[in-house]
Amino acid sequence: MARIVVVGSVASDEVVRLEGRCREGAHLQGRAAGTRLGGGGANTAVALAAAGHRVSLVTAIGDDEAGAWQLAALADAGIDTSAIRQVPGPSTRSILLVDPEGERTIVNLGRAREPEPPGRLLHLAADLIYVRTRTIGLAPLLAEAAARCPVVAHVPPVEDGVFPARIVLGSAADLSPQFLADPVGSARRVAGDLLRWMVLTRGPQGAMAFPTEGAAVAVAPPPVAAVDSTGAGDAFAAGLCHALAEGRLMAEALAVAVRWGAAKVAQDGSALRPETVRGLLA
Repeated sequence: MARIVVVGSVASDEVVRLEGRCREGAHLQGRAAGTRLGGGGANTAVALAAAGHRVSLVTAIGDDEAGAWQLAALADAGIDTSAIRQVPGPSTRSILLVDPEGERTIVNLGRAREPEPPGRLLHLAADLIYVRTRTIGLAPLLAEAAARCPVVAHVPPVEDGVFPARIVLGSAADLSPQFLADPVGSARRVAGDLLRWMVLTRGPQGAMAFPTEGAAVAVAPPPVAAVDSTGAGDAFAAGLCHALAEGRLMAEALAVAVRWGAAKVAQDGSALRPETVRGLLA
């Protein structure tokens, strides 16, 4: 299997199950459903490790009990935690509101941040790097890393040159109409001349991949009963990185990613369960 480096957050997700849908001005009933490991980086890394890849996570945790719990949970999931740095202050924490239809609303209550870009990224052996962070200032590191292996970067942010990458990935729900009007041109401004594909997830409509040259590829999702949409985009990213690391072409990789994202919607939790990943691989 491949050596994959994931740059992204790890969080303690405090889950509240709602009895109705979130809406403006509503007064809702809910029940506390415990705390689980979350964060875009962690969700992706957990799924990739379950698929048998050697996964290193580059992130920061706080110097509190939550950070110690996060570190232990990641290690239990088979992730290399040697590139995780502890910083003063609280660890990243989120409240997840999950409604009866599986839709989730995320409320971020704090974030552990490093004062400087993680230069240790360049010292990790990698066959592929996946970036899932809003941190600005990674461009020099990613440009150097991209000379060694493919870089897949999730947007936003969408500032010019922020993520030198071969593949840019984003959700249509998170991007502006201006970006979506010209996805390849918009992604090229983010990634520069390294760009080869802009991959766009579209929720229940599946996903599309737009090449810098040639025709776009579209994949529809399989029908699923929605349980919890938390981390569906992270599961999609994990499936895409898994397939690309195996050397699959984009059309097949996109189909794998869509199946992984749909499988996450159909199960509870913030990340794909190991048994779910094993079923997808089978």
